[in-house]
Amino acid sequence: MITINPYINFNGNAEEAFTFYQSVFGNEVTGIIRFKDLASAEFPVPEKEANKIMRITLPIGNNLLIANDVPEAMGRVSENENRSKIAVRAESKEEAERIFSGLSVGGAVEMPLGESPW
Repeated sequence: MITINPYINFNGNAEEAFTFYQSVFGNEVTGIIRFKDLASAEFPVPEKEANKIMRITLPIGNNLLIANDVPEAMGRVSENENRSKIAVRAESKEEAERIFSGLSVGGAVEMPLGESPW
């Protein structure tokens, strides 16, 4: 079976976001790699970037939600221009409502939860 794994770029708050996603989806965050974990003479890491996330994953069903923090040298990610969308398919209406409600906390809902033609 082919799976699609969304990959999100953050401006230094990937770990905070994944702690939130973990609280909604109930799974354990795995695979945390910080920039300092891969630092070497060939790959020097500035001190201010050392604790940022190079890769973090959260298993959701048969998929992984993956993210990283973008190093400052690469510029900021514009969350208003380059936003990611993630489609979540739930097993029941109740589960969909729980997930939607959880993900909506502190956010701006652009489109209400509703039936899809597919």
